[in-house]
Amino acid sequence: MVATGQLPIPQITARRFGARCLPALTDDALYERTGVRVAFTGRAGGVSEGPYSSLNLGNHVGDDPASVERNRALVLEALDAADVPLVVPSQVHGEVVVELDDASPEALDAAREAALAGADALVATVPGIAALLCFADCVPVIVVSPTGRFAVAHAGWRGVENGVAAKAVRALARADAAELGEDAASGYNVYVGPHIHASCFETGADVRKRFEDRFGSSCIPDERHVDLLEALTVGLEEAGIDRARVADAGVCTVCSCDEFFSYRAAGGICGRHGAVAFRKAG
Repeated sequence: MVATGQLPIPQITARRFGARCLPALTDDALYERTGVRVAFTGRAGGVSEGPYSSLNLGNHVGDDPASVERNRALVLEALDAADVPLVVPSQVHGEVVVELDDASPEALDAAREAALAGADALVATVPGIAALLCFADCVPVIVVSPTGRFAVAHAGWRGVENGVAAKAVRALARADAAELGEDAASGYNVYVGPHIHASCFETGADVRKRFEDRFGSSCIPDERHVDLLEALTVGLEEAGIDRARVADAGVCTVCSCDEFFSYRAAGGICGRHGAVAFRKAG
């Protein structure tokens, strides 16, 4: 049983997992407190080749499907979750949230079908299910509750604008309401993985205006760029998140394209790193 006291302030640190010493970003204090493992993978540690080298987790980018499946298995093995069923949605830059509220085989099949139909966030309200979403510049978001429930969201600029992460937070808060009350989200930890940072995210004037109109001038650092992290944080605050509990990995994928996949830096042909979360049953 997971206690429902206050979570430790989120800290994202680098470490290596498993016999293969697979590198990932995580929060060990969170794991010790709740049993929820969060991880942001990088490029290293897999079997893919060429522009997908080496830990590509995306099966929609032209890589060998067998290599992708092996890479996903390697991640779960390294995280000591080889026996945990995995759900991976087809990401469509939308705002559909799939709730994983039953770990039975029948419910899992239904959830996978819904996720494959198109979704950009998964909310797990029961243990025994692992969620994986894939990225190459878009913003990876993992939200964890003191109850051990969690959400994983994929937020490109359209996802930030349409509030997919905030929508996932609200779904999580509904599941937590009986235990944590109406302001459940204020105690959540939010982990933001490697993504394109403001200095590299140059946009047209129309996109900047949309973001300024929606999230305010704080997300427009200058006349050329948009700060997705700031806009995301504003949206999360509207859903009840405490800004002090939003931890950014501090890595720009474009600037660090040797360690993480970047669609912009690669000219559109590259693999995808992942945001993974799970809590084992029992």
